[in-house]
Amino acid sequence: MLAPALPWYGVAAAAVAADQAAKLSIERAFVYGKQVEITPFFNLVHVLNPGAAFSFLAGASGWQRYFFITLGLLVAVWLIRQLKQTLPRFEAVGYSLILGGALGNVVDRLLRGQVVDFLDFHWQGMHWPAFNLADVAISIGVGCLIARFLEIRDKGNKGRLLSG
Repeated sequence: MLAPALPWYGVAAAAVAADQAAKLSIERAFVYGKQVEITPFFNLVHVLNPGAAFSFLAGASGWQRYFFITLGLLVAVWLIRQLKQTLPRFEAVGYSLILGGALGNVVDRLLRGQVVDFLDFHWQGMHWPAFNLADVAISIGVGCLIARFLEIRDKGNKGRLLSG
């Protein structure tokens, strides 16, 4: 039963394409380490992250590249299987955005050995770790899944209140 999943795979593919196009644009327009102030709290930068979120394991000896490729592919397989089910829209959107983001960062690790990050938010000298569109897709996807969980939880509590 592949048909219900096709639109969601399309969402994932669009997330990968947007992420890779943005990273390629940054690589072509910015030398490594370049930073351009866009607003008082946001810069475009060109940095590389050999680790995971928040540069987790960035200082490891190189094994982390293969670990995160394997982890990303395992997560992708699980998400592809989830999307084959008939799911509520918010849940399917969440899974597909996470799938697209995970694959976007896996592509970086396969092609570049590390992930290109370019979105740099800061405030009063404090910087959030730079991130990319794949990370944005993953975050929005997780937000969709949290919203879906809260919806299910709220429906369950209403049912208990009405029946008890």
